[in-house]
Amino acid sequence: MDKRMINPIYKYEERLCVLATSGNLRELPEMEHQGKWILHAGKRMLNLSSNDYLGLSGNPELRAEFLATPAARWEPFSSSSSRLLTGNFPVYEALEREIARSFERETALLFNSGYHANTGILPALADKRTLILADKWVHASIIDGILLSGAPFQRYRHNDYEQLERLLRKNATDYETIIIVTESLFSMDGDVADLWRLIALKRAYPHILLYVDEAHAIGVRGERGLGIAEEQDCIQGIDLLVGTFGKALASMGAYVVCSSVLRSYLINTMRPLIFSTALPPFQIAWTRFVWERIPEFSAERERLRSLSVRLAHALQGKGGEISQSHILPFIVGESPDCVLKAEELRRKGFYCLPVRPPTVPKGTSRIRFSLTANMEEAEIDALIASIYVMDNSKRKEL
Repeated sequence: MDKRMINPIYKYEERLCVLATSGNLRELPEMEHQGKWILHAGKRMLNLSSNDYLGLSGNPELRAEFLATPAARWEPFSSSSSRLLTGNFPVYEALEREIARSFERETALLFNSGYHANTGILPALADKRTLILADKWVHASIIDGILLSGAPFQRYRHNDYEQLERLLRKNATDYETIIIVTESLFSMDGDVADLWRLIALKRAYPHILLYVDEAHAIGVRGERGLGIAEEQDCIQGIDLLVGTFGKALASMGAYVVCSSVLRSYLINTMRPLIFSTALPPFQIAWTRFVWERIPEFSAERERLRSLSVRLAHALQGKGGEISQSHILPFIVGESPDCVLKAEELRRKGFYCLPVRPPTVPKGTSRIRFSLTANMEEAEIDALIASIYVMDNSKRKEL
């Protein structure tokens, strides 16, 4: 008799064995954080896999300043309810007003995470009469949202606006609504979307909505830190502008900037919002505290830009020429080689991880370097030197 007929857990054991054999079994790493450093397996390493882009999460001065505020003393540690029941504390609406005011838009709405936002907004807005056209490289959370929506969808080639335009022409009369979905700063290669081009395509048709995810850009791009949409001066042309607090802003949760009509519709139809306990008011107070200070972090943004240019120049021909940001790919090629290079860099004191198919196309396995503003030029130079040593050793072997 098949073992799976006796014990249904056996099939999961089999699948875990397959993952282990292919080198794709994942485990939660045991580590200790010390600012920009990670202690892992008895070794202290520079953390090159963090999303703490401005280096704020461990900033003791910022934390002490917040803890001295009345909000830190009085806001509850739990909302204990959905916002639609008894969990709608004043601090939520205060932060939403602050966000809307920052973007000079009508309104904003908070969510528990970027994943909640991306898996909830599209299913709420889309139906069978809606076509979703999404960039091929949008985040997995957006893809999950598209699939949950049940709406027809197509994915256009990454930043290929000519193909997107062809898809719009072909489908314009067949659907009641078309939603174009993109990231502004893409999480794998650090390249940037042309938002004005997308707005132009949107304006060519009366029934298109534009959805832009700024998760990796909010806080670090734009004069006031409001993202690529601010940098490209096109905030007003985007219908659904999504961002997160869990990366550069050193908190948790997410938001969408939109019209009051869309906000009201999401409150009434978005399942992750309706059926989730709201984030702790204490957490929201911290987020508001950081949000109000985003314009003040211009020195950190400039430092991050300078470090990124330094590393990108060194990685020319290996992926650095692709990136336009603080996220830089070091493209190795085949997965086994990428794993070995990541292991060697960790031995040299740099905590970085291999990214392999199916996350990236076959033959483009890479190490994804994610820089933070509290790093030093000398540390980036040491990383560059280590990469050069590895490359020279490889050439000698050949």
